[in-house]
Amino acid sequence: MTVNRRDLLALLAAPLASGTIPAIAAEGTSLGAVAAAVGIAFGSAFDREVFDDADYRKLIASETRLVTAENALKFDWLRPKGPDADFSTADRIVEFARHNDLLLRGTTLVWNDNPPPWLRRSSLTELRYLFDRHIDETLTRYRGRIHSWDVVNEPFYPPQRLPGGYRQGPWYDAFGPAYIERAFRRAASVDPATRLVLNEAFCEQQDALGISVRAGLLKLVERLKGEGVPLHAIGLQGHLKPALPFDDQVFVEFLTRLAGFGVDLYITELDVDDGGMPDDINKRDLMVASRYRDFLKAVLTVPAVKAVITWQLSDRYSWYGELARRKHPPGRRPRPLPYDDGLQRKPAAQAMIEALLTRVK
Repeated sequence: MTVNRRDLLALLAAPLASGTIPAIAAEGTSLGAVAAAVGIAFGSAFDREVFDDADYRKLIASETRLVTAENALKFDWLRPKGPDADFSTADRIVEFARHNDLLLRGTTLVWNDNPPPWLRRSSLTELRYLFDRHIDETLTRYRGRIHSWDVVNEPFYPPQRLPGGYRQGPWYDAFGPAYIERAFRRAASVDPATRLVLNEAFCEQQDALGISVRAGLLKLVERLKGEGVPLHAIGLQGHLKPALPFDDQVFVEFLTRLAGFGVDLYITELDVDDGGMPDDINKRDLMVASRYRDFLKAVLTVPAVKAVITWQLSDRYSWYGELARRKHPPGRRPRPLPYDDGLQRKPAAQAMIEALLTRVK
């Protein structure tokens, strides 16, 4: 269904009886439809929970247009016990996306964090072999079926004090910073049609960590593009932490500088940490919504921003949830996403729609 801006405004203005409307939005009023009408691909991450939760499966299928496999395509999930991969869960996720006509993002091909224990015991020679093998096998298996790959995730972590602020890990140990260029060139040779993304965290923070990571990322992108490395987009995760310093205008200026290198920009893992907010759920939901609205209204002024993906769609499956379940009573469970544990729309969803509708297509 094609929905224009005027029709969307009319639909969204229609009153909804509280508590009587199902969480799954009517056709044409979904977040995905609103975003598409203004030239943005909207989606969320999900994982194998969709195979056991039929209601969530329907919500993902109806609300999104571009989805991310949250964990199933990561090295440690594909190869937890040794070099031979188990693609069974990943295959099901790829098929789910195909069946529901959803574009699928792969994350992450190369990441220095969370290596399985067996990989830590590998020699440098073995690491170099496994690096190439993993890229070749994974991209070959899903050639033509993945919209975009986070080829390298989180290359920077200055607190580890490596030269250039790079993140330490097995792939850095094997190649030094050259692992980044190697990954992109190899990925492009295996699947020339997929879009290749460099994904990074912390950049929206206006603190020492965020400032340092932004500076490193700008230098890296400039070098990669200058050397002709196939790099199509930069992913900015957007795990928003209102308790930390932030300056949306500074972030917009940073995005504009990145866009100057001829890359698209994706917001790849959006959510809002409500940890420092009041216990009262209504107040907390409004504060979360306000942060979504302000952040998206700012970043959507940058024409190069082409996609917005939340890190899961419902609080039921937020990555903040598991730890919180052990630490907090039910009333203080995290509420960082557009839909609550019961798959009902929250103020955050409406705030996102309002922000999207400020985008000039």
